[in-house]
Amino acid sequence: MTPRPTDGPAAESGPRLYAVVGATGTGKSELSLRLAETLAARGRPAEIVNADAMQLYRGMDIGTAKLPVSQWRGIPHHLLDVLDVTDDAAVAWYQEAARAAVTAVLDRGAHAILVGGSGLYVSSVLFDFRFPPRDEALRVKLEADLDRDGPGVMYERLRAADPHTAERVDPRNGRRIVRALEVLAQGEATHGATLPDEPVPWRASTIIGLAVPRDQLVVRLDERVEGMWRDGLLEEVEGLKARGLERGVTARRAIGYAQALGQLDGRMTQAEAIAETQALTRRYARRQVSWFKRYPGVHWSESSADVALAPILGS
Repeated sequence: MTPRPTDGPAAESGPRLYAVVGATGTGKSELSLRLAETLAARGRPAEIVNADAMQLYRGMDIGTAKLPVSQWRGIPHHLLDVLDVTDDAAVAWYQEAARAAVTAVLDRGAHAILVGGSGLYVSSVLFDFRFPPRDEALRVKLEADLDRDGPGVMYERLRAADPHTAERVDPRNGRRIVRALEVLAQGEATHGATLPDEPVPWRASTIIGLAVPRDQLVVRLDERVEGMWRDGLLEEVEGLKARGLERGVTARRAIGYAQALGQLDGRMTQAEAIAETQALTRRYARRQVSWFKRYPGVHWSESSADVALAPILGS
C-alpha cells in the first residue's frame, strides 16, 4: 500500500524536521549544508542529524565519504562518530538516538535536517516503526552460522521458515537475513527490512530527494571508489584493524571496508577489491533508489545544485 504523505511545503514559522535522501554519491551532504544555510538566512538556524549507518563509526571516514568537521561551515552535526567499529549499529538503537537528537534540536528552536542514504534508518525516524525485541545470544549464534555458511545458505534457511519475509530481504545481505531469522525465532512478526503497510509519519516533515540519472551515477560511483583507494582507504582500514574492525558485526561487512580487508589479508588484489567494491556500490545505489522512490510527497531533483529551495520552503 502507498504510505501517507508526511506533509507539503513548509511555510509555518516554527522549527521543522527536514530530510535529505537519495542514493550514495548524489550530493546529499552538500544539499543539507545549503538547506541549513538557507533556513538560517530566513531567521532560524538548522542542525544536521546523520542517517548514514556507516558514518556512525569512529574512524570510518574515507570509505563513507564522511564530511570532515572543517567542512561543516559552522553547522552543528549529530550522530557522527558515536560508535566503535566493534559495536553493532542496530536500527532500533539508532531510531531512539536519532529521534532524541531531532527532538533536542527542535526544542532548541532550530530546524532539524535528517541526512542519509540508509533507507531503513531514515524510515525508522520519519515513520512509526516498531522493532521486535533482540536476543543477543541467539544473534551471536546466527552470526556464527553466517560466517561459517555464508548468506546463500542462511537465505535458504529464511525462505524455508518464512517465504513472504524472504521475498523482501536482499539474499546477499547477511545482516538483514540474520535479523529476520532472530525475529522469527522469537515468534515475532518481522517487517523484513521494508516499509510497513501504510506507515504513519512520526511527525510532520519535508523530504527532499536527489535522483541522479543512472548513467551519470554509475560513472560517479566508479570514480568515487577509485578515489577512496587513492585517498588512503587501505591505510584507514589497516588502522581500524588494530582497533578491532574484524571483530565488528556491522563495520567489517561495510562495502569497501570488507574488500580492503580482503586485500590486506591477501585474499584479493587491489584491482579485484576495487572492482568488487564498485559492483556492490552500484547494486546498493539501485536498492536505495527503489527504497526512496516509494516515499510520498518527496521534492525530487537530479542535482543538489539545481534544487530550488524557495518553493519547497514556502514563503
